[in-house]
Amino acid sequence: MITIKKIGSDEILETIEADTLEGADLREMNLEQADLQEANLSHAILDYADLNGANLSRANLSYASLFGSHLNEINLSHANLSHARLGDNISAHAAIITNAILSYVNLTHAYLRFVDFRNSDLTNSILDRADMRDAVFYRAKLVNVSANNSLFIGANLREADLNHADLRDSHLNDAKLIKANLSYVDLESKYEDSFSTINEANLEGANLSHAKMRNIFAVTANFHKTNLSHAQLANAVITGSIISAANVEETDFSNVELGTVTMNFSNFSKAHNANIPANKENIR
Repeated sequence: MITIKKIGSDEILETIEADTLEGADLREMNLEQADLQEANLSHAILDYADLNGANLSRANLSYASLFGSHLNEINLSHANLSHARLGDNISAHAAIITNAILSYVNLTHAYLRFVDFRNSDLTNSILDRADMRDAVFYRAKLVNVSANNSLFIGANLREADLNHADLRDSHLNDAKLIKANLSYVDLESKYEDSFSTINEANLEGANLSHAKMRNIFAVTANFHKTNLSHAQLANAVITGSIISAANVEETDFSNVELGTVTMNFSNFSKAHNANIPANKENIR
């Protein structure tokens, strides 16, 4: 028999008639402020559970199911959530994890569609091959995360901090990155014949200084008022994109076709290797 107690208290929240929590059915349970630090919850079912304010730091939640659960202000630092399911194809059934501590979390292969991470701290976490389509990361901290081969399609990353994030081979088509910090981000590829994509993404006012974006596909993306200084854009495909009133100082545009790009009020004379079409040479 296992008793789950409240953090810093002898109050028993739930009693489980089992020798282990591995694979346990805890769905819809009230585990608010539960002390589950270092617990083995691998393959556990926690759908629609209330885990607000709980401590699951260093817990093993690999392959666990948590869709519809409430995890606001939870501590999941150093937890293993690889292959876990927190998302759903319907936004109302996805987990809510706002104002949470998720630093150094392993979310490899996790299903996170529509999950709400707003204002949460995911610093140094691993999100490789995670499905984050339509997820909400508004003002979330994703500093130094690894998210290789991941899906951020349609995700809301407005004002999120992705400084030094490794997003190689990821897809951010239609992502909302307005005023996001993407300085020193790596949006290139680990493979010679592959690339990352940010087609139709909205990066208005974002900081992409020193970003690595060689060979990226950024068709009809919005870089209005974006800081692209010192960014590497060699061989990028930016057909139909808007780079107006942007900072392109020392940005490398080697082999980039600029004929269909809106360039108003961006000083391309300070960029490197920018082949300005004759009909745009006097654009201000």
